[in-house]
Amino acid sequence: MDSELKEEIPVHEEFILCGGVETQVLKCGPWTDLFNDQSVKRPKLLIFIIPGNPGFSAFYVPFAKALYSLTNRRFPVWTISHAGHALAPKDKKILTTSEDSNAQEIKDIYGLNGQIEHKLAFLRTHVPKDMKLVLIGHSIGSYFTLQMLKRVPELLVIRAFLLFPTIERMSESPNGRIATPLLCWFRYVLYVTGYLLLKPCPEKIKSLLIRRCLQLMNLENEFSPLNVLEPFCLANAAYLGGQEMMEVVKRDDETIKEHLCKLTFYYGTIDPWCPKEYYEDIKKDFPEGDIRLCEKNIPHAFITHFNQEVANMIADSLKDDLSKM
Repeated sequence: MDSELKEEIPVHEEFILCGGVETQVLKCGPWTDLFNDQSVKRPKLLIFIIPGNPGFSAFYVPFAKALYSLTNRRFPVWTISHAGHALAPKDKKILTTSEDSNAQEIKDIYGLNGQIEHKLAFLRTHVPKDMKLVLIGHSIGSYFTLQMLKRVPELLVIRAFLLFPTIERMSESPNGRIATPLLCWFRYVLYVTGYLLLKPCPEKIKSLLIRRCLQLMNLENEFSPLNVLEPFCLANAAYLGGQEMMEVVKRDDETIKEHLCKLTFYYGTIDPWCPKEYYEDIKKDFPEGDIRLCEKNIPHAFITHFNQEVANMIADSLKDDLSKM
């Protein structure tokens, strides 16, 4: 019954030009244009999901649907891809706005700083200034979320959820020790290998491989992320990953302190990207904060099998806030 309910939830796919780069946005609910759509009553709040790396928004569709359903279908749940992590199919129209056409080009848009500015550019051009926001950042998306709060404190963010947050000491984490040499020193070897292996591969074979992998990961949905095997997108994901290892070092305690009342941190007990000691350190430094340790052995990549559990946690936490809307 629950799965049938989720299938009925409308999800609209758009490819837009954001910061000069084509970007996939998946919009859960009947609202596709928060400025001009008169067919449905405009909601007072947007739930905005910022993915980890790679930033394939299609992976988050089951999570977005679960969250939309658990919040009684009252609010749109949108997920944005990272710049350069999604390419529009040849038959798909790329939408533009006059604001984006006139916007200043974002420097190094595929890098760490550029990705943050990319998300802020989207909010400026596609979300009314008076709309309240719930931000949900996963992995490096948590770092982006903190930086967005820091750079544009006037955003009407009522809550921000940082899921399995990679916001400090990334290269020192168990996975970081492995990823750092690969992403920082052997990045170009990865680029060339990926290009040589994947570029000649027929689209039908790529599609078959991706469908099979999605079945194994319980991630089947209506938006097939062909970009998973696109050399350009993989190169951008590796480039971003290399910057993460080098630049995400010191926790931004000043920003956390300033916005602590809005923040919920959710750490894992089996997370090789942000180990339990990172949770213990931040809990000690901010004992009054809403800083939680998962007790269900949910992995860092929760979107593979634990969408419902994480959506339940967020929906329960939002009950009081949303009842006032």
